[in-house]
Amino acid sequence: MTSAKSGKKLRVTLLKSPYGTGRVHMACVRGLGLRRRHHTVEVEDTAAVRGMIARVAYMLKCEEV
Repeated sequence: MTSAKSGKKLRVTLLKSPYGTGRVHMACVRGLGLRRRHHTVEVEDTAAVRGMIARVAYMLKCEEV
């Protein structure tokens, strides 16, 4: 929770399509705000977001901003 107060952000890019991966993985991708391949969003660096990224890390590129 302290990292959210410090204003850290993560830049997340969807590299692979989530279709065929299951509903839970598709929900994580949508929860991160990603809509299509090669779409990039900046999200707050929180434990919940890190958990979603860890679950679908095989189809994402993530970097700190």
